[in-house]
Amino acid sequence: MRVGKLFFMSFTIMRATVFNFVFAQNATFPVPQGNEKQLFFLQRTPNTNTIICELNYKDGMIDKEDPIHVFWIRYQEDGQKEDLNYIQRKFAYGVKSKEIGDNKYELNFVSYKKYKMYLMQAADNQFHVYTTINNKQVILTRIYIEIKGGSFWSPNVEYVEITGIDPATRSTVKERLKI
Repeated sequence: MRVGKLFFMSFTIMRATVFNFVFAQNATFPVPQGNEKQLFFLQRTPNTNTIICELNYKDGMIDKEDPIHVFWIRYQEDGQKEDLNYIQRKFAYGVKSKEIGDNKYELNFVSYKKYKMYLMQAADNQFHVYTTINNKQVILTRIYIEIKGGSFWSPNVEYVEITGIDPATRSTVKERLKI
């Protein structure tokens, strides 16, 4: 099994009573909105179902043991929220975390340990997930995976596009990775 390809194949990154969304650039993928705890989301072909990664609180504080809650928005099934099942959580979409400082965590997807992200509290006291795009540390907002065929365990990933916001300029930055 190609673990890295499983990670990129499976990702498709509601708490609000009323759910609003706008459409992404290609007009086929909705952009989730209305969740104040949302950090970033992940989408992939072949459907619009989306994985959301949000802050996980326990007793009003970030849960130090499990700071990220990952779940689906099933757009193709009336947009309902659904927790990951065991296989998705343990082999594909789950996020592992390790506390590396005060309010700072190293994160990685369970199926692709090489891609590091960092949950940190910024100067504005808000938590963000940071990653590297074009050799610069940015706030991660979206991961998109383009799949062309293959199988469940070994998808043919054409590319992965990482999108974020440059914290200094507030401009959107993207990087497309060939897998």
